[in-house]
Amino acid sequence: MRDYEKIRSAIIRGGTSKGVFILKNDLPSNPMTRDKVILSIYGGTDERQIDGLGGADSLTSKLAIVSVSPRPDADIDYTFGQVGVGTGKVDYNSNCGNILSGVGPFAIDEGLVAAQEPYTTVRIFNTNTNGIIEAKVPVESGKARSTGDYTIDGVPGVGAKIMLNFLNASGAKTGELFPTGKRKEILLTEAGEVEVSVVDVTAPVVFVHANQLGLTGTEQPTDLTKEHLSMLEKIRSTAAEKLGFVSDAHDATKETPSSPKVIMVSPSQTYSTVHGEFVKREHIHLTARAMSMQKMHKTFPVTGGLCTAAAAKLTGTIVYECCHNPDADEIIIGHPSGSMDFLITFIDNGQYIQFEKTAVARTSRRLMEGYAYVPKELFWNETESIRK
Repeated sequence: MRDYEKIRSAIIRGGTSKGVFILKNDLPSNPMTRDKVILSIYGGTDERQIDGLGGADSLTSKLAIVSVSPRPDADIDYTFGQVGVGTGKVDYNSNCGNILSGVGPFAIDEGLVAAQEPYTTVRIFNTNTNGIIEAKVPVESGKARSTGDYTIDGVPGVGAKIMLNFLNASGAKTGELFPTGKRKEILLTEAGEVEVSVVDVTAPVVFVHANQLGLTGTEQPTDLTKEHLSMLEKIRSTAAEKLGFVSDAHDATKETPSSPKVIMVSPSQTYSTVHGEFVKREHIHLTARAMSMQKMHKTFPVTGGLCTAAAAKLTGTIVYECCHNPDADEIIIGHPSGSMDFLITFIDNGQYIQFEKTAVARTSRRLMEGYAYVPKELFWNETESIRK
């Protein structure tokens, strides 16, 4: 008798991230057993993830759980999981827009959504934020097309352009565009007083000006010291407590490591990317550096990017003060690997703000499909718990 079970799965690059995509029905229904199975697939608590499919990096240790949606306004349900590298925890507190860009193609290729050429619009319900996203996916011969001429910084080569439009994006997680009721405020943290803006568009983000940390805003991931990383996490953790995500800021790193996000912003500048290419200040609206699981994101997150672009158009925020020409519909953000474009349009009648368009283009590619092998005793545990 074999000592393992097989979990049908696919590894897909979505945007500048990579993850394992699994159909919900192929995972155990018990949440504790499910997470044990997922951690086993990724390599357990080993930081190298050598015994699993994880890539020993937060950007390649991501999970998409997909199923047909029972909702009348959606085709697919998508749950994002950030699998901690070496932590033994799967965090479901946030969405990932990069991994999201692979959900539409996955759903089409798995036959969960009827393919229509040349484009199929997949309505995706994200269970993490209770939000609907429309993914416009190029289709050819009944399958999602991965080849094309669209490029995104941080990914070599070209691919098929997938448009993601987040509907009713304001207050995605907290229910409020400005969750603290202020566009800018002083946050009292263990690292001292820091001026921040807390905004929730597609995801809650704490924005801080890079110069408050003694930085220029053009730093690369290896340039941040332990002191910088610690200060950024204290800012994020304090905001997590203020938003009610945790009862004590000291618990934020463990209990909600991916939400809220913390992003450093600064005015547009000319700088060299991680690949040695130059981003010119006149080609971007602002410069930004996002944190991902307590490390600097090597590119830029989609949901955090949409929030940054939206905040750049909202007067009174730190991001608005850094943004060159905030009236432009398209906001271009400079990040460690290049730049990223976001389309933001909204109506502000003085009493409320309604976002009409919060969109971004990505590419995606299925890298492999098959089975992940999981120790059988993990499933025995679920069987025993059901019997009891």
